[in-house]
Amino acid sequence: MEVQIHGRGIKISERVEDYARRKLERLDRFLPNITDVRLELTREHTRRGEDLLVAQLTVRHARGAILRAEERGPGDDLQAIVSSAIDNMYRRIERFKGKRSRKGGSRYSERFTPTVEELEMAEDIPQEEYTTAPVADGFEPEIVRRKEISVTAMTEQEAVDQMELLGHTFFLFYDSATGSVNVLYKRTTGDYGVLVPILE
Repeated sequence: MEVQIHGRGIKISERVEDYARRKLERLDRFLPNITDVRLELTREHTRRGEDLLVAQLTVRHARGAILRAEERGPGDDLQAIVSSAIDNMYRRIERFKGKRSRKGGSRYSERFTPTVEELEMAEDIPQEEYTTAPVADGFEPEIVRRKEISVTAMTEQEAVDQMELLGHTFFLFYDSATGSVNVLYKRTTGDYGVLVPILE
């Protein structure tokens, strides 16, 4: 399992990096067959003038499932925001592992369900690993609505203009420059992001 820790526009102290690496290297005890773990720490400037610390944690599983946790908060305590992101990841791991036991695995693709062997190898996440109490999770979401939408060929700037006219926070469009269906979204900082699909 490869562990990568990156800071973007932020200096990560050796103490914080050692703490994060120690916690992240334990993840495969709770979910075997993790191929890599990536922690990205950034500082975002908001329109209100306050800075937010952001920790985005991505775990890739050998069969292709991707688990992601993100935490953000004000202040300068990088270790606290890293702890919160790891707590969030523990909950996602528990949810991933619970898919087979709750439903017998029949509703889920093998790619997004742990194997019986992985569940037998995996340790339970001890209560003391959490810095905050884990949230009880009995709700199992399902697709309850399917909607067809028309996509129009346009530039990214035209998509921004159209999204603003609609008053939405995301907008699906066909990018005439790249020839792909992309998603434009509004970020909490007030600027925009574009999701461009790449087949893996």
